[in-house]
This record gives sequence, C-alpha cells and structure tokens, in this order.
Amino acid sequence: MKDSREHPVLSLLPLLLGMLVFFLAIGPQALNPQNIAWLEQGDPATHYLGWEFFRHSPWTFPLGLNPFYGLELSSSIIFSDSNPLLALLFKPFSAWLPDTFQYFGLWLLACCVLQAWFGWKLLGLMTGNPLIRLLGAGLLVFSPPMFLRMGGHLSLAGHFLILAALYLALVPDLRRRRWAWGSLLAVTSWVHAYLLAMVALIWLADLLGKTFSRQLTRRQGLIEGGLLFALVSVCCWQAGYFSIADGAASGGFGLYRMNLLSPVDPAGWSRILPDLPKGEGDYEGFNYMGLGVLLLVPLALIAWIGNRQPLKDELRARPWLLMALFGLWLFALSNQIGIGATTVGYPLPKMIIGLANVFRASGRMFWPVLYALILAMIFLVVRGYRPRVVIFLLATALVVQVADTRAGWLGLRQGKMVVPSAAWNSPLRDPFWTSAAGRYANVRGLMPQNQNDRWQMIAGFAAAHGMKTDAVYLARVSSSALALAQQKARRMLDSGQYDADSLYILSDDVLADAAKSINSETDLLTRVDGLVVLAPGWKRCAQCLSMRDEGRRMSVIPLSGPGQTLTFNYRSRQLANGWSTAENWGTWTEGRQAKIEMRLLPQARSIVLDTLAFIMPKHPSQRVIVSLNGEQVLSTSLTQFQGNRLEIPISASLSQSLAHDDRLDIELQLPDAISPQQLGINDDSRVMGMGLKTLTVQ
Repeated sequence: MKDSREHPVLSLLPLLLGMLVFFLAIGPQALNPQNIAWLEQGDPATHYLGWEFFRHSPWTFPLGLNPFYGLELSSSIIFSDSNPLLALLFKPFSAWLPDTFQYFGLWLLACCVLQAWFGWKLLGLMTGNPLIRLLGAGLLVFSPPMFLRMGGHLSLAGHFLILAALYLALVPDLRRRRWAWGSLLAVTSWVHAYLLAMVALIWLADLLGKTFSRQLTRRQGLIEGGLLFALVSVCCWQAGYFSIADGAASGGFGLYRMNLLSPVDPAGWSRILPDLPKGEGDYEGFNYMGLGVLLLVPLALIAWIGNRQPLKDELRARPWLLMALFGLWLFALSNQIGIGATTVGYPLPKMIIGLANVFRASGRMFWPVLYALILAMIFLVVRGYRPRVVIFLLATALVVQVADTRAGWLGLRQGKMVVPSAAWNSPLRDPFWTSAAGRYANVRGLMPQNQNDRWQMIAGFAAAHGMKTDAVYLARVSSSALALAQQKARRMLDSGQYDADSLYILSDDVLADAAKSINSETDLLTRVDGLVVLAPGWKRCAQCLSMRDEGRRMSVIPLSGPGQTLTFNYRSRQLANGWSTAENWGTWTEGRQAKIEMRLLPQARSIVLDTLAFIMPKHPSQRVIVSLNGEQVLSTSLTQFQGNRLEIPISASLSQSLAHDDRLDIELQLPDAISPQQLGINDDSRVMGMGLKTLTVQ
C-alpha cells in the first residue's frame, strides 16, 4: 500500500462528510452546550452528572479523582464514563462556563468528523482517486456499531481511535512513530478503557511486527515499548483507573458476547433484512455491518478469485496484526459461543474468567476486526475493478447503507432532538428539599450501593444544590469500599446515630430498622415526594421547615390523601405484582394483570393514573379494566401512546370501609397486552400493556 499525496483542499472533503453525517444522524441540538434534555435518560445521565460533580470539586492528585460523586465508594471521572479527555480540558475554565454546560454533543461531532477523516486517510493507502476515497470513508462513517454507542455509551462512540490505530499500523514508513503512537495511546486512555485495550493491542502487534521484520532494531523496539507503556500507565493513573483497588473485574463475560451471526444480524437496524435470533446479552456484541457493506462481499470475493496476490501480499506482510485481530475476535465470541439462539460453550479456568471479566462486555472487541474486514473488502474492490466501476459500486453501496440503516439512525436522531432544556424535570418539588440543601453537605442512600433505584433523582438533587452524594451509577466500584460503607450504614441503623452533615434517603428494605431505632426527639423520619427521608437533627433546627414526622409509625406502604402524587420511576413496594423494571419515566406492566397496593385516607374521592399505552400501528389499542378491592369500577380502551388519564372513582361505600381499614388494592386487567417480540419489533419478550407514570389522589 502507498499513501497518496493530496491537494490541501481535498482534505476538507472528509471533514464536510463527517459534519453532514452528524447533522443527519444526531442533529444540531446536541451541540448546544446548555441543552441537557437529551442526556436525561439511561447512561448519558451518569456521564453528565459525573462531569457536573467533577467540575465543581477541588483539584486532586491524581487529576481524575471525583470524590463528590461517590464519597466513600471511591470514584474517578473514568468510571462515570464522562470522557476524562474533555472533562480535564474544560475543568480549568469551569468558573467561566455557564451553570449548565455539556460537551458531549461536541464529542459526538468530533467522532463523526474524525471517523470520516481517518477513513479518508485509510482509503488513501489504496487509491489516490478522491471520489473513491470519499465513498469508502462514507461506508466507514455510516457504521451501525458506532451509531448505536452514540445513543447511550457516548465515550465508546470514539471508533475513530480504532481507525487511527489501523492507519498507523498500515501506513508505510511511519515517521516519528513514537510520537504518533504515544499521542494516540494517551488520548485513548483518557477516553475509554475498552478502546484503549483495542488500540494498545494493535500498537503492540505493529511494534512486534516491525521488530521481528527488522524494520526496527530490538533496541528501538524495547525503548518504544518501555516508553509508551510508561506513558499509558501515567495517563491511566491520572485519569483515575487505579482509584479502585478492587472491583475492576465484574461479572458478565460470556453473557455480553458477540454472536457469531452479529455482522449480518440487523437487530432492528435494517429496513430490509430480518432480525436473527440471539442470546440474552448479545446486544452488547452488536456488530451489524449494514446492507451496503454486505453487498460488497460477493463483489470482493469475485475480485479476490480473479487476483489473489494483492491481498495475499498485504496479509503476509502483517502476521502479528492478523494474530491480534484473530485474538480480538475469539475474545469477542467468549467461551460461550452463540450461533443464533444456540450456545456452544467450553470451560475456562476461573483465573482466566476473572481476568476476562475486566472487559466483561467482550462483544465490543470485534470492532477492529469489523473495520479491518470492511477495509479488506474495499481494497479488493479497488484492486479488482476499473475506477469508474469502483465508483459506481461504492456509491451504490453507500446509498443502500444509508437507506437500510435509517431505521436505526433516525431513532437515534429523534432521541437527540427532544425539546431543549437546561435542567431536568425533578419530582422533588416540596420546599423541604431547598431547606434541607441549606442544612446538609451530603445526601446519601441507605443502604449505600451502586446504581440504586433512585440514584439519578438523588444525584440530580445533590448536583443542583452543590451537595456531595453516594447515590451514583459507576462502571466499577471498589467492593471493599462498598462493604465498609454498608457496614457503617448498618451500625447507624442499629444505633440510630447518623452523620449530622448528611441527609439520608431510605430504601424500603431498611425502613423498618430505621423506624425502630429513630431518635424521635431530634431526628425527622418522614415521606417527602414519595421518598422516605431521615434528617438528623432536624427537630433542633430553628431555620428548618416544620414537617409532619412519621417516626416510629413509619410503614412500608405510605398513607396517601387528597393532593398527593406518587411517582413510579424507581422500584416501589406499592407495585405489588405484574410490573416490569422501573425506568426513568415510570414502569411498564408485565403480563395481563397488575396490582397496586395503597393505604388511603377516607377523604379521597378518586385516583388519577397518568399512563402510557403500548400501542403500535399493528396493535392500535389497549383495554384496561380496573377493580378496587375486588370490585370492578372502570373499563376503558387506550388508543394513544402517551397523555392517557385514567380517573378511577371511589364510591361512598368504599370510603366508609377505608375509615376502618385504609388498605386499597388497585387491580388492573390488560387483556390486549402484547410483547414487542410478538409484534416483530425487537427481542423484548415482556408482555406490556400500560406504563404507569404517576398516581394522584383527589
């Protein structure tokens, strides 16, 4: 291969291509640094909150520590996936930045532009024709695996780092290779650990290949290996990788694998090809090439049969790189090899499994192999056909690729083009919260844990009021630090003695213990906006709001009365059965029957449910039949996805019975509930009918 010399103006073409793809698949609203509405759901929430706490925390050493977001659980900016590269870049200017500021839209733009740029450079090793290079770069930038990560795992969208590593490994006579590889490895280490593992392996294969082929002397190879290993180690140390002494390994290797059929499995990303059966965790190994790329496969095979020598020469010159790519493919498959819905497993020693669990989502490791295969196909087409034919074939493939994957990237765009906002909606509206923020430095969850049901609600409140919190969602948490924090929490629950500088949000599991030991003379134990809060010393605080104290009378099921609204975006004991896992907006029913348990004051006259309905063009309505304490009171049909308001009347006879027994069971029958899998949408097998957002007592 030989790099082409290009006119400087031509270098603008891939930059314009990358920007075009960004505005097409992501949209302009993500670039507004004060717009965080698109970051509110799922993993992007912890990406943003990690940065929000980091920017307001004092400088530490190592630089990447983030103690305000995690407290004793130990935390650094790398483990909230907040992109240390940009976090460390913008933190010095935090005082001059707006109160709300996000850089993730800028990152996604950079990912698209640099993906196109390095695609352009790689194609320049095959041909000097600018149109062929641009079309080939288009196929690389319209990458479903990259787009998928832009929906949630934002740092992992940096696939351009993989292309950059492949370019450095393939370019002949690389000048200043230590500087080039060192810069790439340093940048990658401050983006994401998975990308670092891929890029580092490509570098190591290139170093060994150049050394054994005597393009580098052994001395040069040893010096480069030692220097860059030291550089990466320092970068990882400063980013906070080593802030967790234990807990770096997790579980899931073999579950979050790559299915053998994943390159041809659209998994909802094709308008033409059907989805293929797969295992439960195979979504992490999503590696769909796209129909446009798949169309090149037979064309590349024909070209290879016609002339095998060009590809054979390239492969023969890079045995170490081939071995690295083959190793990544094997690791991506894991020891539980999935072929569609079938799994063929083989045993591995526990020590090997433990090490593999450091990168438990092994299916991601196929990305360098995926791009190498795409490049190989384009290379065969370029070498096997005349330039005009190549242009036609690549243009056709690119058009098909864009049109075929529209089902996926259009959904991605819709998720980013929500109504802009500089704040997230919070259910914590009671004046108590402002008063508490003025008294306490910390807000904690009891029991402490990583990603508890209410972590985002609590962390969002803490960030908005300049407080510290242990309610976090981190990629890794020190198991020993978590154990110590939980032991301390248990001692506090047993003794009734709590840290005076902390406000506590209690889970249902410890509510009874807290009520048993509460110091009712000084401490407040009550419910506020559906959360159980324990406020040490509140009753001795002259400036604090007067609050109704439930204390030792606290019950797992709250007593509700007129004017109260309950939210269901976290696990609630009131959702007795027939409910799925809580999401940020609320909770779906699961099955054709569901039950809500309440305690209700007799003054209540009705209950209003704000709901979603699981409807599709193929399934346009959902019937809902409601019974209160076994008596049917409402039957209706929901025909719109959101904005459904179910008003459930409370009869005079039921009000009388509530005066003697305040328990109320709301039973829902959903005869039309159906799963997304049954409708052919995706592999979700949950039988869903109605999504519950809030319940208001009137």
